[in-house]
Amino acid sequence: MKGGAMAVVGTSVLPSFLIRSVLAQATTAQANGKRLVVLFQRGAADGLNVVVPYAEPNYYQMRPTIAVQKNQVLDLDGFFGLHPAMQPLKPLWDQGHLAIVHAAGLRDETRSHFDAQDYMESGTPGVKATSDGWLNRALRAEDQGHALHHATAFRAVAMGTQLPRTLQGMIPAVAVGNVQDFNVGGRNPSEQPVSTSFEAMYGGAVDTVLHGTGAETFEAVKMLKSTDPAHYSPATGANYPKGQFGDSMKQVAQLLKANLGVEAAFADIGGWDTHQNQGNTTGQLANRLKEFSEGIAAFWRDMGDQAKDVVVVTLSEFGRTARQNGTAGTDHGHANVMFVLGGPVKGRKVYGAWPGLADEQLHESRDLAVTTDFRQVLGEAAYKTFGARNLDMVFPGAQLKSTDFLNIISA
Repeated sequence: MKGGAMAVVGTSVLPSFLIRSVLAQATTAQANGKRLVVLFQRGAADGLNVVVPYAEPNYYQMRPTIAVQKNQVLDLDGFFGLHPAMQPLKPLWDQGHLAIVHAAGLRDETRSHFDAQDYMESGTPGVKATSDGWLNRALRAEDQGHALHHATAFRAVAMGTQLPRTLQGMIPAVAVGNVQDFNVGGRNPSEQPVSTSFEAMYGGAVDTVLHGTGAETFEAVKMLKSTDPAHYSPATGANYPKGQFGDSMKQVAQLLKANLGVEAAFADIGGWDTHQNQGNTTGQLANRLKEFSEGIAAFWRDMGDQAKDVVVVTLSEFGRTARQNGTAGTDHGHANVMFVLGGPVKGRKVYGAWPGLADEQLHESRDLAVTTDFRQVLGEAAYKTFGARNLDMVFPGAQLKSTDFLNIISA
């Protein structure tokens, strides 16, 4: 309930969004059908091995055993190449749907996972007192100037049992632990007395906190149930990987395709903190990249014709050191790589200024330098997807303007 947002756990736990009205404002994204999906790679992915600067001689000098060799990368433009484990995303690049922003990230100097994730999700680097998330504020900025109407409770959804920092705030948002387990009366309503059913308990509530919201909330739950989530069948060829991330991406696709009015969706994937035995074409990072890319590629395939109105943005709290460490891994760094995928994306291009890996070009003599503030990418996505014109609201203190965008997404 932090920040006034809503949360739903997809089990028999009482949905805490009962205490909020399901009223929102008419929105630009609802009108044009556009949706934004944000994926957070928690743990600080090694951007230099994700999108390899294989034409940079210093890359190989700094990584004698973990570098991805030139003949192993999936060439993108003659300078950069994808890690071979990301083969599922290469067709999306070739088709012009996938763009990459290298040397992007947080300009704050922190090397703390907790602080960096908090700064990125709040959108206010260096400020710990921010109470809401940038994506929630983007939806609020979208609402400015629009008339009220009865909107869906599923406007903003996150996969998981807790609402992420990114979506906390004034705009109601829903955390869905498991779409298939979501049930009006709990996991096994037939085992519960009729008097304890969701509708019986809360539909006619007279408590001042619940008053006026019980029926609306029940309608929202009923809306989700009507999609028959337990029997969802992905599109042909949409082969999601096993595991939490694959499940999350499948459920995001399911919710987007169910016509529930979802505008913003969030999912995350951990396991990127590779201090030891990182590997090169095989190993820890390769395994994580395979799952990551397979999940995104399956989602894209699953969305079918609706993919033309979807934008997916990925980010991680910071990159990793340019030089490998003494245990064949990498430590906490600075700049990283972001992916932008979607129908309106001007893909097949690596955006951003490449700072170089010479000693004098490194940040603090150890890390890839940030040349693109992550808020430039997220801000453009919010501006062009939601029509969130008030960038000062979305990213307070950033002084971000539309002229700062990299023009990755078509208007």
